[in-house]
Parts: sequence; C-alpha cells; structure tokens
Amino acid sequence: MTSQLNLEEVKDCRVKPSMTVAELVECYAGMHGFMAGHLAEAISLLREGVSRSKLRVLSFTGNLVATGLRGVLAQLIDAGLFNVIITTAGALDHDIARFMGGRYLKGRFEMDDEELYSKGYHRLGNVLIPLDSYGPLVEKFVGELISKLGDGEYGTYEILRIAGNLMKADQDSIIGAAARSGAYIFVPGWPDGAFGTALFTEAQRLGVKLRVNYFRDMEKLAEIFFSKEGEALALIIGGGISKHHTIWWAQFREGLDWVVYVTTAVEYDGSLSGAHPREAVSWGKVKARAKKAVVYGDATIILPIIAAALLDNGGG
Repeated sequence: MTSQLNLEEVKDCRVKPSMTVAELVECYAGMHGFMAGHLAEAISLLREGVSRSKLRVLSFTGNLVATGLRGVLAQLIDAGLFNVIITTAGALDHDIARFMGGRYLKGRFEMDDEELYSKGYHRLGNVLIPLDSYGPLVEKFVGELISKLGDGEYGTYEILRIAGNLMKADQDSIIGAAARSGAYIFVPGWPDGAFGTALFTEAQRLGVKLRVNYFRDMEKLAEIFFSKEGEALALIIGGGISKHHTIWWAQFREGLDWVVYVTTAVEYDGSLSGAHPREAVSWGKVKARAKKAVVYGDATIILPIIAAALLDNGGG
C-alpha cells in the first residue's frame, strides 16, 4: 500500500545538544508526526514564498507582544522578510509601553486576580503588568506623538510611521522596526485599546484638532492589494480581526499564493480564528493552487523556530 501511494517513511530523530535550527527542522521533517511535519512544511513553504512574493504580510494578535516574542517579530520586520504588518490595538499598546520602560513581569496563570488588582497589577495570561507600566505610559507617549502630529487628518498607518520614527532606537520595537524597514502597519481595530483611546483623549486635552480617517488606510491597502503584480504571502499568527483583515484584502487580488496559519483555535465551532486555509479558498481569499500549511501550537514556542529558520535562509 505504501509503495503504491509513493509515500515516504517516518524517520527516527536523534537530537544532539549542538544541533542547529536547520538540523532541528530537518529532524522534524523526518519524524513527521504530529505537528512536527506541519512545522517543517510551513518553514519550507515560507522560505520559498518569501523569496518569490512581492507582497509579504505578517499578521499577529496583540497578546503575543506582551511576551518576549516582541523582539522576534521586530527581527522579522527588520530583516525585510515582511513588508505589510496587520495587527491589533493591543500590539501597539504593549510595544509602546515596553518602549517607554514599562516592566512586564513573570507571573503564573493561577495567581489570584482579585489580589493582583488590589496590589496594582494587570494579568495577561502568565505575564503581569504593573498598572503604571501600561496605560499612563501609553498616554504619555501619545501626548508627545500628538504634539508632533498637530492639527490634521491622518490614516493610522501614517500616524504609526511617525510613531515609529520616534521609536527607531529600540531594536525590539515592532513599530520602530516597521519605520526602519519601510513596512506599513495597519490596525483595523485601532480604537479598541489604550493607544486609540489616548489619541482621542490626549487630542482633547491638548486642544489639537486631530482626525483619524481609516479610509486613508483603506486607500493604501487598496493600492497594495488590488495590484495583481507578483505573488502574495501571509504568515498569520492567531486569529480575530488581524487574520480576517489580511485574508479579506487578499480576495481583491484573487487570493493569497502562499499562506501559513499558526493557531490554537479549532475549526469545528465555525470561528474565523479556527478556520483553515481550505475554507478561505471557498471565499476567494486563498487561491485553490496556493501552497498552504496550518501549525497548531503556542506561537511563543513555534515562531522563534520559524524565525530562526527564515533568518538563517539569508533573511538577516
């Protein structure tokens, strides 16, 4: 049966302390089961897709930026591997808070939230954030940013480019990395967090006539996605609005040519977060002939392996 289907055999993996990431990925490819083969396939797909695609989208959720994965995301952007970033308001908040010196601390999922609140801590999973390391720092930064912006109408991608210019010195900043590399950042849910709220409240406090017009972002997105020139790739980490915004705009260029999903969500509840690329094919958001892979697992474990493999492949 195996010979009739022309299938490869599963290979036993033997690790060594000094093995490189490339050797580890090769080991995953050989052992195959269960997500190991998916991860190896995703890396192979991304390596080829990055080299061939003109449009390369990195999509991720804000919770990841509260972890040390923030630096890995910045590396991928700095290396020029991705030229369009689509994320959430929380990603902006955490990136700015860390840039401003916010202290994010190692906690535990099981900690008493009532006690944490009484002692002045937010909890995000097993990461603790002192109250004064979050909202007040974002508000302070936004106040300085608004002073730079002055009166006028902006798209969020334009505001974030100016913010990135202020954050360039932070090598682990995602917004700073986008400004350094020339990548565009789009945040469709921009009001849904400290950054968006502070744009409103600080403009009011400072008496600045600032207007945010997301239609300007859509004009830029249309300019980017409506072009049929070259191929398009997306690495989509997590789900929600950042995932959907990515594949929604991809349909206007007849779908993505290369796509990798990294997720913990299942598809059996009909959620967008859990939907596989094959479902997106039915919407015209991913091409039927596209090369696609889904990796189930925690992005804080998976993405550093993907990033190291891509960067080792000439990305920087």
